[in-house]
Amino acid sequence: LVSVPACCSARYNLAVLACFGFFLLYALRVNLSVALVDMVEPNTSLARNVTSNVCPEHSSTINVPRNTTGEKYSWDADTQGWILGSFFYGYIITQIPGGYLASKIGGKLLLGFGIFGTSVFTLLTPLAANLGVGYLIAVRALEGLGEGVTFPAMHSMWSSWAPPLERSKLLSISYAGAQLGTVVSLPLSGLICYYMNWVYVFYIFGALGVLWWFFWMCLVSDTPETHRSISHAEREYILSSLKDQLSTQKSVPWRPMLESLPLWAIVVAHFSYNWTFYTLLTLLPTYMKEILRFDAQENGFLSALPYFGCWLCIILSGQIADYLREKQNFSTVCVRKCFTLIGMIGPAVFLVAAGFIGCNYALAVAFVTISTTLGGFCTSGYSINHLDIAPSYAGILLGITNSFATIPGMVGPVIAKNLTHNNTVGEWQMVFYIAASINLFGAIFFALFASGEVQDWAVSGYHLHRN
Repeated sequence: LVSVPACCSARYNLAVLACFGFFLLYALRVNLSVALVDMVEPNTSLARNVTSNVCPEHSSTINVPRNTTGEKYSWDADTQGWILGSFFYGYIITQIPGGYLASKIGGKLLLGFGIFGTSVFTLLTPLAANLGVGYLIAVRALEGLGEGVTFPAMHSMWSSWAPPLERSKLLSISYAGAQLGTVVSLPLSGLICYYMNWVYVFYIFGALGVLWWFFWMCLVSDTPETHRSISHAEREYILSSLKDQLSTQKSVPWRPMLESLPLWAIVVAHFSYNWTFYTLLTLLPTYMKEILRFDAQENGFLSALPYFGCWLCIILSGQIADYLREKQNFSTVCVRKCFTLIGMIGPAVFLVAAGFIGCNYALAVAFVTISTTLGGFCTSGYSINHLDIAPSYAGILLGITNSFATIPGMVGPVIAKNLTHNNTVGEWQMVFYIAASINLFGAIFFALFASGEVQDWAVSGYHLHRN
């Protein structure tokens, strides 16, 4: 197989456009965590006296007159927990149907309209908040429905587009957009809230999502065969590299799939990783504000730092993983297991450490950053493993694992909010402990039971093809 240069190739163009798509998806997902701080009347959020004696104030920024024209709502901590969690109630419903639909109608339309729908509901968020908390929760759940199909749809597209030895690179580029979206939208949302008004957080990102949708619909196609401007050489290269890996069966082998231990290894790893990820994603701004006592401007930049590290790590580890498999002849399963272990045990250690350094906020930020950065190794670990064990059904497999992995998004923040009613350092240590131990369990389970081979049930006629 002669590999076809990456520059300007159709498959790398797809990766870059997908990267922008996931960038917007996560921007649309996390902007509420920042805006919420501004949407709530200060006195309803917490009893003030509780926070003041933990760490000293250390805000050295000169106070710019900030914009206070946005509406304020009197939602208590539990209500805020429900608002932040509501997204995942929609998100979990469309995972498996999303994977199944993508295998039937193709990932392009599904991913395109998933992001388009999310953008439209984001534009409606300020209106919903005005109508009442029930409406806001409903709109967030609908956003979740739209986003739920996106990852399975993308995995499904990559099963026809990514040559096996370029999988880690291509997928890490496209999914790294998610981290970048977090990096940019956390501080940017903070600044928009600070200088303009929280409603613009939703208007600006929503409009960008609609714009992206036009480009996606015009430039992308579901398979190399149907692509308008792909070179003949690249089409042949992709198709021949995948020829033994895909199944031509029309029906999905549900039973052997659900009995497959390598699939459950991914489920457990995915669940565990997301527990930490979502707990931090939704609660980091709160932790920084209530315990470490940053003001909103600092808060956005420092909350974003961990995800910037993670983004860098995802891109680099994707390159390293494929280099090890292609040039150093490491087996796929060895690479996936090692990367998953680094990406789950590393974060667990630093997360627990972050709970123990008291008010040394520089160290706290450093530890949380290292913890999240190391998590980036998982993208080239369990995250891509769906495509190793069953390329034809990768979208459906991701739907299954992501359904389980969404539960932490629903449960994690609610449990953490309940554990931290008084916002003491001890309570937060408990939150970090739980996350770390779940991570540890997931890493060990994956290392024991994962596989790097295409599974028998995933190939037509159940022939075994060694990769």
